[in-house]
Order: sequence, then structure tokens, then C-alpha cells
Amino acid sequence: MLGVVFRAYAKAADHVLSDLPGGPRGYQVLTSAVGDPPRNQVAIGQELGIDRTILTYLIDDLEKQDLVARRPDPADRRSRLVVATEKGREIQAAHREALRHVETHVLGTLPAEDSVAFRALLQRVACEAQTRDPLKDLCEIAAEAVPAARRRRPRS
Repeated sequence: MLGVVFRAYAKAADHVLSDLPGGPRGYQVLTSAVGDPPRNQVAIGQELGIDRTILTYLIDDLEKQDLVARRPDPADRRSRLVVATEKGREIQAAHREALRHVETHVLGTLPAEDSVAFRALLQRVACEAQTRDPLKDLCEIAAEAVPAARRRRPRS
């Protein structure tokens, strides 16, 4: 069921974010650049789970469109902070509103109070999931998900 909801959301979100470099990933980087305090590429990459090489290209593309800028980090001259430009802040705010519209559409069959509860529960799950390594015990998790009657027994 999560997959069905995710696909509906992802399809609409991809469409809404298609004008940004990197689409949804670019939006995530731009949203991080809007955040306070500003962070460097390493911190953004760790937070978003984006490989540093890919992140560099994303930031380069966002910078070419004047959505973000790299600024020297006053605490570490070797490091650059990634900050949103004024244009980047405006674009990010417009895309955030468009994504809220997508969420409202996807959750449109729920009464308002259920939608609020669903979002709160989803936020709790997402925050907890981010602290775990989903690949750590993937085989074990998959095995637990399969009913015992459907599990294959090894042939001797």
C-alpha cells in the first residue's frame, strides 16, 4: 500500500519539480540550502544520502541557474557553505506550495482530521527510518514479511 501511495505522489512530484535541475533531488538540495544554519556539501550529502560526486553536479547545476551559491565557511576556510539565493528561496517556496497541493490531492480521499493524523504518523515513521540503515538487515526483514507457509524449504 505504501508503494501505491508513493508512486502516485512521486509521479505528481516529478512533474511539479521537472523544471529544477535534478528534479526531486535538486529540490531537496535547494531546500537544504534554504535551511538555517547554512551547511556545507558534506553535511547536505549526509543528510540527504546523496553521493558527493552527484551532489557536486547538482549544486553546480543549481548554481548555474542562480538558485544557490557557495560561500566561504567562516569556521573552516577549506569548506564552502551552500546557501540559497533570493531567486532560489522564491523558487523553493513556490515548489513547496506545489508539493503541498500534490499531497492534498493524493490524500484527498481522507477526511481532514485523518489527513492530519496520517501526515503526523508518516513524519514519525520517516524520522525514525532516517536514523536506521534500511539495507542493514534487508534480507531478514524480507524473510519476516513472507508468511511461513509461503517460505520455501531448502531441498536436501
